[in-house]
Amino acid sequence: MKILITAPYHEQGIAELQESLGEVIYKPWKINNRAYNEEELLNLLYETEAEALITEHDHVTEKVIQANRHLRFIGVCRGTPSNVALKTATESNIPVFYTPARNAQAVAEMFIANVITFMRHTLPGIDWLKGRKWEAGAHTSYLQFKGNELAGKTIGLVGFGAIGQLIAKLVAPYPCNIQYYDPFVDAATFPAYKKTSLEEVFASSDIVSIHLPVTPDTQRLIDVSLFALMKADALFVNTARAVVVDREALYAALSANKIKGAILDVFDNEPPDELDYSIIDLPNVLATPHIAGATFEVEDHHVRILNEALINWFVKGKKVADKIYNKEVITAKV
Repeated sequence: MKILITAPYHEQGIAELQESLGEVIYKPWKINNRAYNEEELLNLLYETEAEALITEHDHVTEKVIQANRHLRFIGVCRGTPSNVALKTATESNIPVFYTPARNAQAVAEMFIANVITFMRHTLPGIDWLKGRKWEAGAHTSYLQFKGNELAGKTIGLVGFGAIGQLIAKLVAPYPCNIQYYDPFVDAATFPAYKKTSLEEVFASSDIVSIHLPVTPDTQRLIDVSLFALMKADALFVNTARAVVVDREALYAALSANKIKGAILDVFDNEPPDELDYSIIDLPNVLATPHIAGATFEVEDHHVRILNEALINWFVKGKKVADKIYNKEVITAKV
């Protein structure tokens, strides 16, 4: 099998695929500092005569797939293969492998770091210090930047997949009380945590953190009625996807100080538009430019997850579908 890899892939991972599956052509998107567009990807697949594709952010459109129906698989080094025309891939009987939880550790660590940074007023304190505002004998900083501890807080997780579960595991020993909303999780699986309603998560949590995928049911799910339930000193965190939140409702809650603040890593438009920047610029918002999952280790994780899935499927004959997104193709491929 000849595999075109455009995702970041380390040498060990490439060597493992070469030994197990065949020839590898490595053309990472990073050499262009941007993802391959439709035309570029079409040309690459044609020139290399690839029989399989491993991608990350490239535009694997309907046209790309229709021109390459012979592909034995598409591997996507992402938590969800949102850059792939999944319907066309499924119609072409091409399994789309993906790497769920590749960034779980990175996002969980960023959640803890930014929540503590916000609650302890670390960034304003640094600006105050660099601004030469420390006067002799003054206790201004001790009083002005006194914050709160994470310990003892109730954290409500909306969505309890890999990232939510890891956050719960990491913050529970602080100690924190953990509750979550996820209709697809059996409460008996996690007896240490409280499964509850979406409304209860918003009404009774000190910190509400969003970990939802984008589906027709989740878009704009977090709306004005839920923000109205939050405690005045509660903190809202979104490191998942912006479109699951009604940003007008979020802006209204923050600008009117109905809640303590927000920590945001995702925005409706990237780069942000005027309303996004209106939210970002609020004094009670800590915003980062979609970097919660941006660690070097994440690339190691996606190589490990995808290689294991591909070798199990094509070499060991273990037809396990947990890393295949379009599971409709399984019957035909088994």
